[in-house]
Amino acid sequence: MTQTALRIATEADAPRLLKLLHAAYSELPPGVLFTVTRAGVDLVRQRIRQHTTFVIEQAGGNGPDRQADLLGTVSIRFPWVPDEAPRAPYPFIHWFAVSPAHKQQGLGRRLLDHAELNFLRDTVKAPAVHLATAIKHPWLTQLYLSRGYEPFGNSTNALGTELVWLRKALLPDLYPTLLPHRPPAPASTSTSTSTSADPAQADARPLHPSKTASLAA
Repeated sequence: MTQTALRIATEADAPRLLKLLHAAYSELPPGVLFTVTRAGVDLVRQRIRQHTTFVIEQAGGNGPDRQADLLGTVSIRFPWVPDEAPRAPYPFIHWFAVSPAHKQQGLGRRLLDHAELNFLRDTVKAPAVHLATAIKHPWLTQLYLSRGYEPFGNSTNALGTELVWLRKALLPDLYPTLLPHRPPAPASTSTSTSTSADPAQADARPLHPSKTASLAA
């Protein structure tokens, strides 16, 4: 079994992290575009400075510099980061990726468990977390739903990909009214897409029927 370690990334990891992200997101299905695919090493380095980024690395390096290979990553952005208006007042999970050569090994589950539970719930004491993914992605939305996330709005990213926003309570006993469970929204005939950064406004808009169907697929 491959020996691995999970740790917080440093700026020195930026080139290898960019390589991992591009490799993982290069396998997106047609019509699904994430802005991370346009990222350069300077942006990755900036995100490492501003956010908390976890990486899983393989023990021992194969390259000439003997650096360990990065096998997976997930980043957490906080509501106070400047120039990044949050859609909800709690941390945001993004840049979740696993090396294509190391899928089906439990690395993604390990990363999300660590980010949600060990870090955000038990260390930061964050009451909840949110994220966004492409409505047309074949399995990511279902993965998040299976982990207890609930959809609360939708938008379109800068590359034209429709997104569903999901959130999850991490400390429901301490904050029982933060994310009250709501029955499914009634069907809507509207075809507009919400781009509001205000979660209260997003909550007031039911998901478009076609999007709701995509979530259940």
